[in-house]
Amino acid sequence: MATAVAQRSRALNLLKTRGMLRLKDFVAEGIGPETLARLVREEAVIRPARGLYQLADTQVEAAHTLAEASVLVPKGVVCLTSALQYHELTLQMPSAVWMAIDRTAWRPKIDYPPIRFVRFTRSALTEGVERHRIENVDVPITDPAKTIVDCFRYRNKIGLDVAMEGLREGLRRRRCKPDQLWHYARNARVWSVMRPYVEAMVSNAA
Repeated sequence: MATAVAQRSRALNLLKTRGMLRLKDFVAEGIGPETLARLVREEAVIRPARGLYQLADTQVEAAHTLAEASVLVPKGVVCLTSALQYHELTLQMPSAVWMAIDRTAWRPKIDYPPIRFVRFTRSALTEGVERHRIENVDVPITDPAKTIVDCFRYRNKIGLDVAMEGLREGLRRRRCKPDQLWHYARNARVWSVMRPYVEAMVSNAA
């Protein structure tokens, strides 16, 4: 019984400090599935997605699904429309979380939250990536300039209008600078596509 009590206390403390955890994370800490099942029955813990656990009284933020997705795909990076929305550079509400994974990585099968994957090179998964704390979860999200460039790069998937909106809002709200856009766009080989839009918007703002 002492072991069960200790596991229960340990599980609750982990969730308080780390926000959300997968079953495998608990097992690695010596906490068995039966302890989690008991906590769920007691309604002290909830399962927002299969294999994912958090405290029942957690204050849910608007970016809650980004935290969920980040825990379920620990090597993924929130990007494209989801990152635009997080940075408040679009009015679009994506129906799924856009996440970038390595080109050679295994694609996870996740029922909830809905996730749409794109594949980035290894360098693209690290450059221009910020880490934001959402519900005690460390969530990697592309920064505003990188996000806008990626939206132009994947304009056939998300729509040129979304990329244009992100660019317009990013420049208007000074969340990015033309030289930052040039840097990322040159690396992504989309500067020739972006250049006329950037120059036109900078000229209009002058």
